[in-house]
Amino acid sequence: MTSHPEPDRRPAVDPDIIAAAEAVSLADDDIDDSSYSSGLPGILGVVDTVIARIEAVLLASGVLLMALNTMANVVGRFGFGRSLYFSEEVNTALIVLITFAGISYAARHGRHIRMSAFFDALPFRPRKVAMFVISAVTATVMLGLAWYAFDYVMTQAQRGRVMPALQIPNWWILVWAPLGFFLTGLQYALTAIKNLIDPAIWLSTSTLEGYDNNDEEEV
Repeated sequence: MTSHPEPDRRPAVDPDIIAAAEAVSLADDDIDDSSYSSGLPGILGVVDTVIARIEAVLLASGVLLMALNTMANVVGRFGFGRSLYFSEEVNTALIVLITFAGISYAARHGRHIRMSAFFDALPFRPRKVAMFVISAVTATVMLGLAWYAFDYVMTQAQRGRVMPALQIPNWWILVWAPLGFFLTGLQYALTAIKNLIDPAIWLSTSTLEGYDNNDEEEV
């Protein structure tokens, strides 16, 4: 007897849903801050856009300079038999820059790790309130850390220590810590405001939460 394959009983998926999901995925993977436009009104939008430009410049400059410094050190070591004596200190400074500029960048795009098991279980309205509270509290903590980091930098400046190879003040490479915390605090504060004035739930000023108002997860 010839066996016939059983018909596929899986429910048909709306092509519009698939297209929308692919569009969201592409937009999420292709982050281009050079064309970033804030959705916040008035002066808040200007501040948000300025922060985005500062983050982009700091991160791009830091990564490029680190790559150039590392390649130059490798060429010097294997091509001329001598490493760049200041290469390690330059990379240390750039790592500090990239780290603290990166926390603000990650906050802007909602890329920080979130423990969201309880948050995801909440209905829409409590979830929106929770996101506002989370953003506001995080902004307060970040701005507090910015103040303590600034105080630490000032203490280091008063001690007058210099880096052994570069012979520059040690506090010069530490200024990125208070700046990074400050920009991150502003970003979370703007996120709190965004959730206050917009009916949707926002993980950041540019990233919507992945749920709709009917408590159903988006594709």
